[in-house]
Amino acid sequence: MKLTERVDELDWAALGAEVDEYGCALTPPLLSRAECRELAALYDDVHRFRSMIDMARFRFGAGQYRYFAYPLPDLVAGLRAAFYPHLLPIARDWAAKLRRDAPWPDDLEDWLAGCHAAGQAKPTPILLRYGVGDWNALHRDLYGDLVFPLQVVIGLDEPGTDHTGGEFLLVEQRPRAQSRGTATVLKQGHALIFTTRDRPVRSTRGWSASPVRHGVSTVRTGRRHTLGLVFHDAG
Repeated sequence: MKLTERVDELDWAALGAEVDEYGCALTPPLLSRAECRELAALYDDVHRFRSMIDMARFRFGAGQYRYFAYPLPDLVAGLRAAFYPHLLPIARDWAAKLRRDAPWPDDLEDWLAGCHAAGQAKPTPILLRYGVGDWNALHRDLYGDLVFPLQVVIGLDEPGTDHTGGEFLLVEQRPRAQSRGTATVLKQGHALIFTTRDRPVRSTRGWSASPVRHGVSTVRTGRRHTLGLVFHDAG
């Protein structure tokens, strides 16, 4: 089945409701084991990437990740394009609830062209590699003034077999309440949709923006690879 068809056939009503409720939603498997291995193997092909970040150096955690260069690998570009039209209605609904502008056009290429015109021209899809003891501090992937409010991470290794630990973490600062955390075991080939910056939550005054950050818990054994899809480019 083509990649676009796999994404199109997901239960988007259920996924949207879960993202609204919890700020994240896990899909069934989208990629085969072979496709996951193919993507993970790209990490050592340095010519595919525009930069490498050593997280310890910048006090982001421990481990490494690399930003893909344009042109993106077909599988990465295909996933980004397949997800965007399904995330767009959620993004627009959130903007309406928070009384914000919704600058995202129907077509991903038009949105990216707008990012580039505004000086955000660096590609943001990421390949991450974690070894024993590595982790990722809580953060938000903003990169500039133009932001798409949802992003996707896809597991490329099998928890319990290729690694232990390394759960995906989401922490939401709820209005006038204690923060709420969510931990997700990201299985091989599954995608987790989650909020980039904040999301609307009901309040006594209607809707309030609840800030959200994400990270990764410490990897205890083995090696963990993930693909990160951000839908705005960087300045």
